[in-house]
Amino acid sequence: MQHSNTFMSNSKKILILFSVLVFSLISTDRCLLSHEIPNDVVVKTIIKVDEDSINLLIRVPLEAMRDMNFPITGPGYLELEKMPELTMDAAEIWLGNFIDIYEEKNKIKDWQIEKTRISLPSNRSFDQYNTAYNNMLSPPLNNTLIHYQQALLDVLITYPIESASSKFSADINFGGLGLNTTTIMTFVSYDDVSRLYQFKGSPGIVELDPSWINAFSRFISSGVEHIFIGIDHLLFILCLILPCRRIRSLIIVITAFTFAHSITLIASALGIVPSGLWFPPFVETFIAFSILYMAIENIIKTKQERRWPLAFGFGLIHGFGFSFALSETMQFAGNHLLSSLLAFNLGVEFGQIVIVCLAAPVINLIFKWTEKEKLITVIASVLVGHTAWHWMLERYEVMNAYTFSGFFDYSGSNIMNWVIVLFIIVFTYFFLTRLFKRIME
Repeated sequence: MQHSNTFMSNSKKILILFSVLVFSLISTDRCLLSHEIPNDVVVKTIIKVDEDSINLLIRVPLEAMRDMNFPITGPGYLELEKMPELTMDAAEIWLGNFIDIYEEKNKIKDWQIEKTRISLPSNRSFDQYNTAYNNMLSPPLNNTLIHYQQALLDVLITYPIESASSKFSADINFGGLGLNTTTIMTFVSYDDVSRLYQFKGSPGIVELDPSWINAFSRFISSGVEHIFIGIDHLLFILCLILPCRRIRSLIIVITAFTFAHSITLIASALGIVPSGLWFPPFVETFIAFSILYMAIENIIKTKQERRWPLAFGFGLIHGFGFSFALSETMQFAGNHLLSSLLAFNLGVEFGQIVIVCLAAPVINLIFKWTEKEKLITVIASVLVGHTAWHWMLERYEVMNAYTFSGFFDYSGSNIMNWVIVLFIIVFTYFFLTRLFKRIME
């Protein structure tokens, strides 16, 4: 009897589970349950300043609007006539709540979603503001078959402002829309001056028309951040200072490295770099090689007089490496290119000084506590060199995938720029030679 009851109980459970499964299958024919995070999401935004308001236009893949039960029919086609209310909710939850517009540092709170619209992937209206705005005002898509994975959600949000001549900034954080979210943002001022930004995740508060002070402070912090998170640059500096026991030798080596990477950093920021796609992986490979070489120098213990020319030569390559990080940040400089470039370089130098001031005393203290100074130097250099060796091999594989071509533009002006850079390098080298000779006397 007990066995019979158990059987009946299990049968009921199976029946309930089966019913739930059938109901789920039926319901998913009618609704799109978007719970999976898309891999790559590209969001296009246009911010336009008008006389008494800011119009914010956003285009995002509909599939990035997760946990929204959009009505579908057949094998995933949207029921467009039932979409308007749901898209308004999606725009508020996933977009409006993740972007803040500031006027003169004051957050604009009374924003409003004016309209949403489903667009086809063939729609290219977001290439500029006027076409994007007119597209928002056009009749909605009806009686159109469009799969939810191909659909684009267009949104118009307005922000009231006090004056069109105010300074505006934006804090956009769409990183949660996908595993890799790229935001392409166009800012159009009241006098129709356009500025383009592109970033991954959230860059923090972006000054849409930055003053030189805003740009300067941002780029100083960016330079400091880069030197602290750039583990390859840190290891190279460690290899430079590891055998230096006198403050004079340390200053000479670091000064040579600083002068060299400043030259190529500025040259790269001004566009005086090889144009081929092979160049960035080549630089990264050579940076790894520079670490490996200096580690070997520390092991075989060569003369100190050789270190500053090596630091200068490798510094030229590291300068190009710094420039790759700078290129992603230069879009936030506005009209203050030179001051932003100077600020980034100062940030890098400040970070270097901090690292040297912290590392050098610690290294000297360790060597005072032990009599096996050479052994510690060798062990540390071997560990660093082993890491650099693997980096070099990995980066070489990436570099090898590109064809060596397009070293530079052969126009007369570009050749002249390269001549000027080479002249500055040679002049700086001989200047440092004379300067260090006097210091060592």
